[in-house]
Amino acid sequence: MSTPAVGFIGLGNMGSAMATRLLDAGFDVTVYNRSPGKADAVVARGATVAATVAQACAGDVVFTMLANDEAVEAVVTGDAGVLATMREGATHVSASTISAALSKRLTAAHAAAGQQFITSTVLGRPEAASAGKLFVLAAGPAEAVEPLIPVLDALGQRTFRVSDVASVGNVVKLSANFLLANVIESLSEAVALVSKAGVDRADYIDIITSTLFSAPAYQTYGGLIAREEFEPAGFAARLGLKDIRFVLAAAEELEVPLPIASLLRDRFLTLLAAGGGDLDWSAISTLAQRDAGL
Repeated sequence: MSTPAVGFIGLGNMGSAMATRLLDAGFDVTVYNRSPGKADAVVARGATVAATVAQACAGDVVFTMLANDEAVEAVVTGDAGVLATMREGATHVSASTISAALSKRLTAAHAAAGQQFITSTVLGRPEAASAGKLFVLAAGPAEAVEPLIPVLDALGQRTFRVSDVASVGNVVKLSANFLLANVIESLSEAVALVSKAGVDRADYIDIITSTLFSAPAYQTYGGLIAREEFEPAGFAARLGLKDIRFVLAAAEELEVPLPIASLLRDRFLTLLAAGGGDLDWSAISTLAQRDAGL
């Protein structure tokens, strides 16, 4: 394949950063967002703005980077959606964190339309996307994935070839978010413990991340928890709840008990019930503080 023309649908924090990376790598990118104003910054960097989904689907490949299953289905289905307007042989690359069940449905629908479907979920927050530090999880048939490796490589520091089955990429991504939620909850409880003993939270995070837990997840979320820096959200709590629900759904289908995931679902539900759905998902740390009487 020659240098592909790329469509990009969904210009939230992650989508905008990813589309900009593709532009910086020299790809011809056409962008679409339901709220047109969000395209301005990317257009200023050289992207072409599409007035419709169909215009974004005119090239060889179209990415979707949207918040949830409902948003993806709204863009993909219908007379003016991706399925109806993408040419035969073109590839839909789903970067969204969607359910494995939807990924399977999209695989079948695109195959029936003579199109290709792969997933390229990513690991990393928006700041990592802007810096080209994402990790890309590519899943789908080799004949669809391999020609697009240069495009996927432009998005981050490494592309992992996960599976020939697109939906498996979603399961891997969801499992990673499940682990991150575990990190946030366990850090939250540990910080509440030492805080009640009189230890400064920032000092404690410095100790932990300088010794036993130096991984980026502990450094990033430990810092957010210590500083109570929950706005603006890098990843909103309501999206965290969505992903934990998807993890539980995949686990039920595969008959894999995930007892901690059930606890995390309730933690996120509690935060949302208190009005914290738009806070960063690390704000579940406030529940541990509250439970400790702090």
